[in-house]
Amino acid sequence: MTADVNPTAEGGTLRQAQTALTEQRIVAAATELFLADGYVATTLEAVARRARVAARTVYVRFGTKAALFKRVVDVAIVGDTEPVDVLGRDWMIEAMNAPALAGRIAAMAAVSRQIMERTGALFGVAQQAAAVEPLIAGYWQEGREQSRHAQRVFWTRLADDGLLPPGTDLAWIIDTASV
Repeated sequence: MTADVNPTAEGGTLRQAQTALTEQRIVAAATELFLADGYVATTLEAVARRARVAARTVYVRFGTKAALFKRVVDVAIVGDTEPVDVLGRDWMIEAMNAPALAGRIAAMAAVSRQIMERTGALFGVAQQAAAVEPLIAGYWQEGREQSRHAQRVFWTRLADDGLLPPGTDLAWIIDTASV
C-alpha cells in the first residue's frame, strides 16, 4: 500500500526527486543571474524569486551566496547536478580508456572544450568575485588543484598504459596541461 501512496522516482523517493528538481531550478536561476548581474549584485532572494521558490529554501539548501556560486560552477563543470565527479563521468572514462594515444588526446581535448564552453563566462564572474569574497578565492584555488589532479590522473594513465614515448617528461606535460 505504501508504494502506491509514495511512488519512487528513478533512484530514490518522490521527495528526493522533488528536491533534485528544486536544486536544478535554483542552480539554473542562479547561473542566469550571476552571468547577467555579476556576483556582487546577485542576491539569494533574487535567485529564489527567479527559481520560484521561497528564499528560505535557498538559504537552507546553500547557506551562503558563495556556496551557491560554488555549486553553480561545479554543475557547469560537469554539466548536470548528478553527484558524480569529473573523473567518474562517462566522457572522462572514455577519454582515459581510448585504445590509442591520438584517441585519448582527442577525447580529452573534447572534454576540455566542453567544460570551457560551459564555464568560461562563469570563470570571469569567479575572478571578479574572488576579489571581494575570500571563500570564492579559496574555491578558485581548490578548483585549480582539482583540475591539476585530473590532468595528473589522465597523463599518468597514458604513461602507465605505455602510450607515451619512453623518456617523456610527465611532470612537464602535467604542468603544461594544467596552466
